Amino acid sequence: MKGGSRLARAVGADMRMGSMTAAPSLAQLAGPPQHYLGGISLRLLAMVSLSFMFVLVKYVDAAGVHIVESLFWRQALVLPFLLAWVMATSGLASLRTRRIGAHARRMVMGLTGMACNFGAMILLPMAEATTISLSVPIFAVIFAAILLGEATGWQRWSAVIVGFVGVLLVLDPIAGFAGGFGGDHGVGTLVALSGAIMTALITIAVRDLGRTENAATIVFWFSLLSMIPLGIALPFVITPHDGREWLLLAGLGFLGAVVQMSLTGALRLAPVSVVIPMDYSSLLWSIAAGWWFFGTLPADTTWIGAPLIVASGLFIAWREHRRHIDRPKEVAA
Repeated sequence: MKGGSRLARAVGADMRMGSMTAAPSLAQLAGPPQHYLGGISLRLLAMVSLSFMFVLVKYVDAAGVHIVESLFWRQALVLPFLLAWVMATSGLASLRTRRIGAHARRMVMGLTGMACNFGAMILLPMAEATTISLSVPIFAVIFAAILLGEATGWQRWSAVIVGFVGVLLVLDPIAGFAGGFGGDHGVGTLVALSGAIMTALITIAVRDLGRTENAATIVFWFSLLSMIPLGIALPFVITPHDGREWLLLAGLGFLGAVVQMSLTGALRLAPVSVVIPMDYSSLLWSIAAGWWFFGTLPADTTWIGAPLIVASGLFIAWREHRRHIDRPKEVAA
């Protein structure tokens, strides 16, 4: 996202808005057509699939499978599902890319974020880990201001502060510091927070890639490139599996493919500010799944902090949507 060229400035400006303006721009000419309802539907599908995928993550961990091996099979098993879909639709030629460097950077961020999210789900109750992950829009505002130079007014900064209060309530730092953030719960909260920060960066990167690459191409190169570091580490952690464990790993791969395709497709079809609010539906799914499969419910602090995080994120999304609507009117005036 470095300045100095018209393309970088055009892409940067469009990403700061989170959508396309009415005025013609290079990003509009090169980007895919927008379909808000389709983007919202794909994001909702991703949230449902993600909740069930994390149920499998916990089952796989309980079976004694190392997290690195889980990540390997989750990525490796995405590829056949993805290739079958591509061959039946756009053809293998659609996977060609001239942006291998951008895909490599997205892979590093994506793999790091995925490892943090897997770790958070293993160490924390599902609802608590999901609540912390919902702080992504808060960090996205901060990164937009720092990395993209976006002018952020007092209203969005106020929403960020409210959201951070919610995050602190969920993290319960007083109890954490008293215990030195030790144990699974303390480490889990820090891992979940790291995952939210990385996911905010990934959202920006995927939105940028989506201007020239389709969803299948982005997911394919992410999965394929991630095989390099995961493949190197696999021999040190792999263990034999029975039929049930292989079935769990296959389900992990299938749901992973659905999640990645849906998330990436949603960001291609609609602006970040439109699809991000759908992420809050994952809290309902995670509460239900955590109770049904594991008999766990959110901690008391989560019930208090979650509404603040959700309110903050929804306000940020609403402000982005309003800026998208108002800016063409200002230009026309």
